[in-house]
Amino acid sequence: MNARIPSGTRDVLPEERAELRRIESSLLGVFSEAGYGEVSTPTVEYQETLQRAGATGAPLSYRVLGEAGEELALRSDMTVPIARVASSRYQDAEMPLRFCYVAPAYRAVTPNRGQPREFLQAGVELIGADKTIGCSEALTVLCRALEASGLRDFYVGVGDASLYPALLASCGVGPADSESVLRELADRDYVGIDRELASLQLTGDQAAMLAAVPRMRGSEALTEPLDDLLAKPVQTISELIESLDADVSARMIPDLGRFPRMGYYSDIVFEVYDPALGEPIASGGYYAELLGRFDMPVGGVGFAIDVDLLHAALAGEERGETGR
Repeated sequence: MNARIPSGTRDVLPEERAELRRIESSLLGVFSEAGYGEVSTPTVEYQETLQRAGATGAPLSYRVLGEAGEELALRSDMTVPIARVASSRYQDAEMPLRFCYVAPAYRAVTPNRGQPREFLQAGVELIGADKTIGCSEALTVLCRALEASGLRDFYVGVGDASLYPALLASCGVGPADSESVLRELADRDYVGIDRELASLQLTGDQAAMLAAVPRMRGSEALTEPLDDLLAKPVQTISELIESLDADVSARMIPDLGRFPRMGYYSDIVFEVYDPALGEPIASGGYYAELLGRFDMPVGGVGFAIDVDLLHAALAGEERGETGR
């Protein structure tokens, strides 16, 4: 009888490990060339550190007790640990700070869904830069890194995390009901969004507007007549895309329905898709308050690439696939 491994985990054999190593090296090469220094942090953090960060979109994955009974948890991403590092080691350093990493992360899985509970991420965090300049740099580094890995056909959906919560609040939707709608929005479940909206006490115009906005994407999303609450986020998205080099800008798709699973993103958010894969390869965005929770009152922007999904997308492009 073969010894089992936990669901959501897998063994990586030499041939695939060599391919993954090549991808990691190409990503780190671009990060380094852009001025990002590689960091490594513990796999486990104090549970209170992760909770203090308010990372509501990604619940603590796996909790363990230390030898002295202290509550620990496996990290679910690298943004929060790097925020801790920056606040504890670089309080007096000149801004902006640039960090990069390749590291495994862990998240709880839903049984029988085929979800990974352990996955490899590569990414950067840019701390203390101007929001527009920082997001422009992060998006440029992201695209250059993916191109260096060999990916060709990807695009980047760009939205604003503050947009839809503000619309819900303007319609008088309370926090509990908003959370239910936003959960469906983060999953891009339009049927779920419509179902949740139908359960709320909304006027016909409010329901129509809240149902339409998540579906607004592409250049028309920047030109259609919009509610006043949408004007500023849409302008922010437009100005950001215009600030990018032409080849990077060409990969951007405005997406007013973009909403992050990670609860600390506050403004610009983005995800990377490729026709060879039916799920996001990378995601990131701007966080205004995360570092302030560690007594370092500056903003930051970062992204994380799922290296295993990038590997799958590269293989799919090579086979000429257009989704799965």
